[in-house]
Amino acid sequence: MAVLGIDHLVIAVSDPDAAAAGLEQELGLAFTGGGRHTAAGTWNRLAFLGDAYLELIGVFDRDLTLANRDFPVGLAALALLDAGREGLATWAIAVDDCAASVARLRDLGSPIGDPLPGSRVRPDGGTVRWVTAGAPLGPDEPPFLIEHEMEGPEWGPEALAARRAYRHPGLGKARLGRLVLPVADPAGYADRCAEVVGVRFRPDISGWTGFLGFDTVHLHPTATGVPMIQLDALASGAERRSLVRHGVDWFVNPG
Repeated sequence: MAVLGIDHLVIAVSDPDAAAAGLEQELGLAFTGGGRHTAAGTWNRLAFLGDAYLELIGVFDRDLTLANRDFPVGLAALALLDAGREGLATWAIAVDDCAASVARLRDLGSPIGDPLPGSRVRPDGGTVRWVTAGAPLGPDEPPFLIEHEMEGPEWGPEALAARRAYRHPGLGKARLGRLVLPVADPAGYADRCAEVVGVRFRPDISGWTGFLGFDTVHLHPTATGVPMIQLDALASGAERRSLVRHGVDWFVNPG
């Protein structure tokens, strides 16, 4: 299994359009993609950070979300929203071959589920497709694996080149620098990640750290607090700042 890095972070919000507009105004982070998971009752707005992205996901039909067991991301988001909270519902790791990754992990004893195909229709009519695999998802659970269909309006060569060159209004070119998760039991969470998706963390002076490609995930030993998403910004006027919105601490780190 080749782990390519963090693919995306899924942030459950009550209204993705309103959340996207607010984050663009306050952070200069533009959400330029998105669409509907029609059969799953969810919809989203996406902010692209090179090859990774941030997903603001909401629920437009609760019954559809509950009925579609093949879209566990929607179930994770709905569980958070039903609890009256917004925030990081789950996150995804990019792999080059999801089916082969699942087979290898199962040989090692992983309880990971079957690869599940998924798709989303964009407002322009284009369709984006992928395959995912994971165990039960949630804010305190291990991430899931995803393999994208590398063609079309978001993952084809031209689309990827445009994403990598894109300049956000207040950040310029930006990438996902670091994800910090508040975890009451870092060692236990690290063990579950190793078992389910084969990602390993190692203890350090302030918690546990895992390296996924060029990306860093840090487990901070606390039962309280919110996840921190570090955005590495390359705009000349970008300033170091921290802003808590939608159950997330958005930390801008000038490059």
